[in-house]
Amino acid sequence: MLKKIVLVAILVVITMLTLYPVLTVVTVSLRPADRLLSTSLEIIPDDATFANYVKLFTERPFARWLLNSTIVAAAVTIFATALASTAGYAFSRFRFPGYKVGMSMLLITQMFPATMLLLPLFLMLAKLGLINSSVGLMVVYSATALPFTVWQMKGYYDTIPRELEEAAMLDGASRFKTFYLVILPLAAPALVITALFSFLTAWSEYVVAAQVLLTEDMYTLPIGLKQFQSSMTTEWGLYAAGSIVVSIPVIMLFMKLSKWLVSGLTLGSVKG
Repeated sequence: MLKKIVLVAILVVITMLTLYPVLTVVTVSLRPADRLLSTSLEIIPDDATFANYVKLFTERPFARWLLNSTIVAAAVTIFATALASTAGYAFSRFRFPGYKVGMSMLLITQMFPATMLLLPLFLMLAKLGLINSSVGLMVVYSATALPFTVWQMKGYYDTIPRELEEAAMLDGASRFKTFYLVILPLAAPALVITALFSFLTAWSEYVVAAQVLLTEDMYTLPIGLKQFQSSMTTEWGLYAAGSIVVSIPVIMLFMKLSKWLVSGLTLGSVKG
């Protein structure tokens, strides 16, 4: 009994420590401009206002940044998930020339931080004429997301018995039909993880976007939020309000897909 009480107390403390920064951001976003530095511990201030949220969409091009991020993140999610699902299946079911090299390269690419690739990526996009374009970001984000997602999908496919495919093909189904109607539905948890990882890669990335995007109308949300900070001052109210808006889609996705997360992450790591 004592152990349970201690465990619950520890979990409560950890939860409070985790929620405190989030609640602080919410509080700052609701404060009037003249009370941003208030030391009050009230989560919802007495004179709470949504002025910062209104200002985001009326006085700043936040809606444009939101649209840019949505387009890029959606495209990367669809493209990376489609490629990872097919490439992972190929690595799982077939042995072809370059198989071992390909698997090794997928692992090796995970050893290097994205900042090491900035120069070659920038030069590549410049030669393709994709600097300051959403397409350039889509290419980079898809490329950086694929090594992990392909490996994840390959591991999950390894847990699906081959006998299911053999039975379907004996009944006259083609390889593609078997993959589409039998394998993909069974791999739904892994597909959810792949889609979520791809979405987060594109939604919250800052470093690459800061190098590729040059004009304000092309900014994504991370770059846009940075505009509220300058060398002389920071518009904390707008910064906090923008941060809350940016986090809402991610929170909604996690709540919606939570039932798939555990099985997608664990079963995909059983085999390699």
